[in-house]
Amino acid sequence: MLYPLFEYLDKVYDIPGTGVFQYISFRAGMAVIVSLVVTMITGRRIIDYLQKKQVGETIRDLGLEGQQSKAGTPTMGGLIIIAAIVIPTLLFARLNNIYIVLMLISTLWLGIIGFIDDYIKVFRKDKKGLHGRFKIIGQITLGIIVGSTLYFHEGVVIREKADFPTEYATTDELLELDGLVRPDSPFPLESEKSTKTTIPFFKDNEFDYARLIAFLGDGYERWAFLVFIPIVILIITAVSNGANITDGLDGLATGTSAIIGVTLGILAYVSGNMLFADYLNIMYIPHTGELVVFIAAFVGACIGFLWYNSYPAQVFMGDTGSLSLGGIIAVFAIVIRKELLIPILCGIFFIESLSVIIQVTWFKITKRRFGEGRRIFKMAHIHHHFQMKGLHEAKIVQRFFIVGIMLAIFSVITLKLR
Repeated sequence: MLYPLFEYLDKVYDIPGTGVFQYISFRAGMAVIVSLVVTMITGRRIIDYLQKKQVGETIRDLGLEGQQSKAGTPTMGGLIIIAAIVIPTLLFARLNNIYIVLMLISTLWLGIIGFIDDYIKVFRKDKKGLHGRFKIIGQITLGIIVGSTLYFHEGVVIREKADFPTEYATTDELLELDGLVRPDSPFPLESEKSTKTTIPFFKDNEFDYARLIAFLGDGYERWAFLVFIPIVILIITAVSNGANITDGLDGLATGTSAIIGVTLGILAYVSGNMLFADYLNIMYIPHTGELVVFIAAFVGACIGFLWYNSYPAQVFMGDTGSLSLGGIIAVFAIVIRKELLIPILCGIFFIESLSVIIQVTWFKITKRRFGEGRRIFKMAHIHHHFQMKGLHEAKIVQRFFIVGIMLAIFSVITLKLR
């Protein structure tokens, strides 16, 4: 909302300083600051309100150290995260950007699904919460919305490097370079619709999802949405559920998401910047630089929430927060064509989900084969396995953070490991 105001003041009245709003880096910095302020101001008030209404977490007795001390801790704190993401984005992002619109829809959509689940658990005292099939339906619906928009919307385009120098097209595109301008570029003026994505570790590393249906013969590209949209659905569902599973120790999902968010911000900036896209030999995606403002708010929200959610937690995010965080990460990665990096970048989410799948699968196989179910881990999710081995909760979280940082750095350097 502030961008058009300051743009008007700059162009019409030429007020000194108003032109700074044209720079993505400035608006991203402001988004972080405002996000932190929102969490500080609203966080304490929301926690006090939840305590007053006795909106506390019900804890199952799993025999873990310190587990019962968490009983009654306010949940649904994801409302703090959502507010700290949405408010700065509305203030500092360009709201006519289709990618920003998609990210806001994804945030609120999954936030509502998570809120309904938490509401049923807390106020209706139903530990099962929202039935799993309704969660899946909600995630699939969002996947259809995101996939269809990215496929059909005329503003969602890419530019691949040409073999000859070209010139920049408009002043708006120069502004996307955030002050870094050169007189020519290897990218053509014309953008194109595409279902291509980036494959890590390979030079000239674009893969077109449409190739998966090349067996249909001539004109198969017209039906690429039949592959692209289901892939989007799968990614959103997997990552949002992965974040939900990871949210089992104080600060674990929050801190991990912040690390992932910083990395996605770097990837979005280089993908939406002609100079860096040229240097790194990656596709240039016009207007995705604006997503840096959104992801800055996301990181600020996670760090701000960690103030209350770090051990010992004063509030839990609940499904309201965890589903939103995972969905945001998934949609963001898809938008900047880096979704194939998710198993690396979101390695913590991936391992957490995999530990549950392995545990359940092995238990069923051994029960059918030996008449008695056996386990690979002492307990799934894997963070509980380490708790059962005697590690303190805070130590587990810190070590997971270290692993998350290593994976994030590795994800960034894959831009050059080709």
